[in-house]
Amino acid sequence: MADKLLTRYEELKAQVNFHNYRYHVLDAPIISDLEYDRLLNELKKIETDRPDWITPDSPTQRAGARPADRFEKIRHPAAILSLANAFGADDARAWFERVKKLDDRVEKARFVVEPKIDGLSIVLHYRDGLFAQGATRGDGEVGEDITSNLRTIRAIPLKIPVDAKGPTPPSNLVVRGEAFIPIKEFDELNKKLEEAGEKTYLNPRNTAAGSLRQLDPQLTASRPLTLLVYQIIHSEGGKVPTSQWEILEYLKVLGFPVTDIARRFNDLDSAIAYTETFNEGRDVLPYEADGMVIKIDDLTLAADLGFVGKDPRGAIAFKFPAREVTTTLNDIGVAVGRTGVLTPYAMLEPVEIGGVIVERATLHNFDFIAEKDIRVGDRVLVKRAGEVIPYVIGPVLDARTGKEKTYKPPTKCPACGQAVEHFEGEVAWYCVNAACPAQLLRNVEHFVSRGAMDIEGLGTELVKILVESNLVSDVADLFTLTIKDLSVINEELNRRRREKNPPKTPVKAAAKKAPDKRPEKLFNAISKAKTQPLHRLIIGLGIHGVGEVMAKDLSATFGGLDKLAEVSIDDLMNIEGVGPNIAESIVDWFSRPSSKQLLGKLKKAGVWPSGKQKASQSSGKLSGLTFVVTGALPTLSRDGVKEFIESHGGKAIDSVSKKTSYLVLGENPGSKFERAKSLGVKVIDEAELRKLAGG
Repeated sequence: MADKLLTRYEELKAQVNFHNYRYHVLDAPIISDLEYDRLLNELKKIETDRPDWITPDSPTQRAGARPADRFEKIRHPAAILSLANAFGADDARAWFERVKKLDDRVEKARFVVEPKIDGLSIVLHYRDGLFAQGATRGDGEVGEDITSNLRTIRAIPLKIPVDAKGPTPPSNLVVRGEAFIPIKEFDELNKKLEEAGEKTYLNPRNTAAGSLRQLDPQLTASRPLTLLVYQIIHSEGGKVPTSQWEILEYLKVLGFPVTDIARRFNDLDSAIAYTETFNEGRDVLPYEADGMVIKIDDLTLAADLGFVGKDPRGAIAFKFPAREVTTTLNDIGVAVGRTGVLTPYAMLEPVEIGGVIVERATLHNFDFIAEKDIRVGDRVLVKRAGEVIPYVIGPVLDARTGKEKTYKPPTKCPACGQAVEHFEGEVAWYCVNAACPAQLLRNVEHFVSRGAMDIEGLGTELVKILVESNLVSDVADLFTLTIKDLSVINEELNRRRREKNPPKTPVKAAAKKAPDKRPEKLFNAISKAKTQPLHRLIIGLGIHGVGEVMAKDLSATFGGLDKLAEVSIDDLMNIEGVGPNIAESIVDWFSRPSSKQLLGKLKKAGVWPSGKQKASQSSGKLSGLTFVVTGALPTLSRDGVKEFIESHGGKAIDSVSKKTSYLVLGENPGSKFERAKSLGVKVIDEAELRKLAGG
């Protein structure tokens, strides 16, 4: 038994040292912080039980890893240490009980709570108030000289005090802080890199570390780095406070950036309560943080408590539940959404994230998989923020063994086996099979909706029962339903509602139950829908890219489904607002056997409106002009601007083409704005639109 434990101990030492090297030297970790903490805690437990096994090469005997060889070395004036971890209130109270036994003063101590920012720990040297040197933490004793890179960070004062009225700083001052990239700036940086076709970064921490450890300071300067300072390591020639809270205030006065969420408390329970508010509320922080630090405010007391190995007893890191971990991507599955969009998802080796076991995570879309070069078998970084669905950030490239398999998007829908389609310029892949079982519920809901066939009384609950009861296999089956069928689903609806909301008191039986007229009303509403105009039926078919405006144009141009089913792409592109993608989508939909079968059933059921409908010839100052709207307008809603344009004789369409007269631009516009510029379409705002209309 002892031999197995010793073997495990040697394995843990090797693993932790290896991961220390990847994290601190290469800035390329291949496991998450949570996994690292588990390895280190297991190692510490063995050493607690068998202290005679501890050797100088154990990672518990040093604060970090040795610095990289490419930088000059700087020896710190005092050890730059890490902290022991607490994984909850019980661990924090256990820490308090341990240190209380060592010194009675702990009982009445005050505590300071600060954020534990997930960045790169740095040490700044000031001589006679001037920034002289800066280094990484390195192994805690010796760091790397990154002075030139640190000078590029605007948040670092090059001379102190900034305020002439402030105190005179010590002639020799060494402070410690955390360099990082704020989340907002990180997202913007990745967006710019993506637009430029360059490689994006996985997370802010690695980006900050990599940026600071560049040999070219100009590259560092191009990154949105900042920092927060929280500790005085060494001082000479001046008096500094002996309280952590006062140290933060003092550093702020000297001109250093200091956290604004630090708080001081008179007891540990209050400090813990404040810390726990950030467990789920950490998203309010502008930076990544993996916990909060609880420190004894009295620095003299904290120093007197000494150390446990390399961990100071006077503070504890209260870790948040992990939301970003690494695990193995076992396979990639594909889900079919209600609109026919195929969405890939990751099938993961089960892993705990924030107290939840995660086995699946979204992979966004197929372009994302290709751009990130995500392969089956990869070690991948997975994130779960708050209640958001877990998602894959990207692969850990350095963990590859060569056995990983490149992924290819499916050519057939996994739900119905029909070929899938991908339109040029769009990210999504679609199953356009009208009878696809994965889309049936949504298709029926859309078909009966107010904007399409407007079948009153067929709400979501009833549609769901119809689909589950196999009474409809496509939308045409609605018109074959009998009053008896509708009575059955109505009774099932009533049963489900009673089950969901049972009466609080027994209900007395009525002398005579009134007949339920809902089935008859539903039958009449379905029958009435047969007389809906052609454009409403076209909308109800759910053809990709065809909305209300397009449906009216198709109806007015071709007058019936018989002719529309035979048109070519060129015929369609003669219509204003129809581009090649929409034209291809329409032609493809009508050419599919499943669509032809659906149309045949509709025709047999008497749902076949025909007769060419004349396009409205409204008069007004916008007559003959076509408009596309993008973004939010100051006073007009999306429907409001459409009504405004049409009431003045104009035409509101969905897609930009060379024939478009104007693009009406609002706030936060989409891709239509870029397309309009590329085609030379004139761009106006709401005020100019009103002027054109004579307003």
